[in-house]
Amino acid sequence: MKISGFTFIKNAVAYDFLVVESVRSVLPVVDEFIIVAGDSSDGTDELLKVFDGEPKVRIIRTVWDTQTYDRGGMIYAQQTDVGLRACTGDWCFYIQSDEIMHHDALPVIREACAKYLDDRRVEGFLLKYVHLYGDYRHYIDSLHFAYPREIRIVRNRPDIHSWRDAQSFRVIPDFNGVDYDVEEGTRKLRCILLDALIFHYGWSRDPRCMVRKANHHNALYSKDYKPVEGVDYYDYGNLGMMPLYEGTFPEAAAERMAAYDWADFVRYDGPRPNIGKRYGVKYRVVDFIEKHILRDGRRIGGFKNYKLLKP
Repeated sequence: MKISGFTFIKNAVAYDFLVVESVRSVLPVVDEFIIVAGDSSDGTDELLKVFDGEPKVRIIRTVWDTQTYDRGGMIYAQQTDVGLRACTGDWCFYIQSDEIMHHDALPVIREACAKYLDDRRVEGFLLKYVHLYGDYRHYIDSLHFAYPREIRIVRNRPDIHSWRDAQSFRVIPDFNGVDYDVEEGTRKLRCILLDALIFHYGWSRDPRCMVRKANHHNALYSKDYKPVEGVDYYDYGNLGMMPLYEGTFPEAAAERMAAYDWADFVRYDGPRPNIGKRYGVKYRVVDFIEKHILRDGRRIGGFKNYKLLKP
């Protein structure tokens, strides 16, 4: 059995992506790792030199075609597919450059990949998410603001593609290579949920970088987006209203988290965070039912891009 890892990245320095920590968190469980490195304008290429001499890592250079992939963040899916198609393993382990695997998850993942290698019903695996918010201590506890689980390991098959803005994957038998938001003629993957944690740091980056990243990101979703100007840093809102994460953190993130240096740019009083689905009355009721009655990660409603199989 062979497991491939893959990711994509562009402008990691300017937008405060944890790509080095992300890759390192997965390396122990994979046999190869593909980094799709876009045409960065900051120090990303220098940053990636840390992997020079690492036999598992291969870097593919790309130029982002935002004219063809000009809506809905589909350029992210296209770049993800570049990495996916370069994988040579039986299983392909995808991690985004703002995600870090918890070290305790790795043996769980390897065991599952071996167990279901010849079980063709299983097309992928779901991982459980912890979405940090604002700093490295608080997290988002609303299942309807941030996805609680997502596909991150898929079989190496030509009909499996990244989908929409690369949050997930789909079976797309006759894919035209352009329309990553296609639904007709596609289907959801059959997946098993693993007891394996992945930490998302996308909402816990330096606020001075976050304001730039938000402008860049939103422009890839809409050609009509007007960048926010004259703002020096992103306002995460009152972090005192968000819960503290009480569990252990990924070992691969330890050095980055110890270097936390934006305490002067976050606040713990004043207006609440701009997370409407956490504070709306309907979602507070739904949230209570999901957490205290269902208590198994299931959501009432909400989009799920997978068919859940029983182990």
